[in-house]
Amino acid sequence: MHGTPSRIDFQSFQFQACYAVKKPIRFNAFLMNCVTHLAPGQWLAEGDRAPDYLAPSYWTDLARLLERGRFDAVFLGDVLGVYDVYDGGPDAALRQAAQVPMNDPLAVIPLMSQVTAHLCFGVTCSLSYEHPYTFSRRMSTLDHLTHGRIGWNIVTSYLDSAARNIGLDRQLSHDQRYDLADEYMEVCYKLWEGSWEDGAVVKDRVKGVYTDPSKVHPIAHEGTYYKVPGFHMCEPSPQRTPVLFQAGSSGRGKQFAGTHAECVFVAGPTRKIVARTVADIRAQASSLGRDGTASLAIFAMMTVVVGRSDEEVQQKLAAYRARASYEGAAALLSGWTGIDLAQYAPDDTLSYVDTDAGRSALASFSSADPERTWTVKEAIEYVSLGGRGPLVAGTPERVADELEAWITETGLDGFNLTYLSAHQTFADIVELLVPELQRRGLYREQYEAGTYREKLFAAGPRLSADHPGAGYAKR
Repeated sequence: MHGTPSRIDFQSFQFQACYAVKKPIRFNAFLMNCVTHLAPGQWLAEGDRAPDYLAPSYWTDLARLLERGRFDAVFLGDVLGVYDVYDGGPDAALRQAAQVPMNDPLAVIPLMSQVTAHLCFGVTCSLSYEHPYTFSRRMSTLDHLTHGRIGWNIVTSYLDSAARNIGLDRQLSHDQRYDLADEYMEVCYKLWEGSWEDGAVVKDRVKGVYTDPSKVHPIAHEGTYYKVPGFHMCEPSPQRTPVLFQAGSSGRGKQFAGTHAECVFVAGPTRKIVARTVADIRAQASSLGRDGTASLAIFAMMTVVVGRSDEEVQQKLAAYRARASYEGAAALLSGWTGIDLAQYAPDDTLSYVDTDAGRSALASFSSADPERTWTVKEAIEYVSLGGRGPLVAGTPERVADELEAWITETGLDGFNLTYLSAHQTFADIVELLVPELQRRGLYREQYEAGTYREKLFAAGPRLSADHPGAGYAKR
């Protein structure tokens, strides 16, 4: 890893760098059903609630707090394997609770939905390791139970350890995973949108008929990866298809996002990197016949530390840095990139290497910004406090200035906010930052009515007409 990082030519790349029209900033709370999400070592703090993640009250208290702060959603990440790339095994991840132990994220959504009326839920589920027929039923069930407040973050997974634990030698190649994903989405659209017609459920007590069989159709799917002859087991849910998130930033990932995603989750340490990614994704969607602006909401990862004074902010930052686990962060970054960073000296320079893990994770610290080089130590220390997104710290006024600048210069719609202290980070945002943003007219005062899709796009609960999934509907 010595030498000059690879460089890519942005000469021909054109994008709109300034979005002059002010628009409301949207917040998602980004976390996992585990002890340590993106801030290894912080659970050691006195009073930190992260070790209480097994308790229902951990989730219900968080949901009430976020709804009080008018957050759009809880965005739940997930992985099915352990971070065992660093130092050739899982010990570092286990010692530091770096996304292990990890519980199923879907199970906590009904808990949170029952104590809220508007907060929505985006959940990460890997399509690489679950059949679309069974998965589509689980999502329809959640859409029913939440009254249409569910979204799905579509991932193809990147850890070989997950593939091995379901009997595979290793995961499919990066691009092959997306080929499988395209067919997976086709099966889901057929089940969610096309299997049951509108009006199939009649609930006729006089005739004793619940469902009109003539309006329920087998999907008869036979493809390269899947064969699904029958019809969907669930009656149509409020949205039918959940709001679709996607987080791929590689070339193939952007193509997939431009085709399927309604919301895209991006990550990068600088505005320049994120602006290019946003422009790429919107252009990709437009080239496929979709409205790259109105039909896509794009969120960037960010960590916010806010305090009532500069002195308070500096005290918080000093405490966070003192607790940060270098080993835990190294385990995470090695898993994201597929490179064992224990094999390199701290001062070695990160350069772009093509891997079958998360290509965008490595590119963020190498080829994405030719004007900046990162050492191994710098990258690990960077991700130790909130992952691959930037950390913004300051008084409410200072942080609001920074968020407004990010929205203006990148074309983002909002942020997936990570946390350093559970649940104090989100409490500070709700109590200090949100009122400042509201004062500036940059944040909602009240929730919009309707389903998750209606809140996001001020349209109907179903997929927009320009979305490929809408073409499978029998309306």
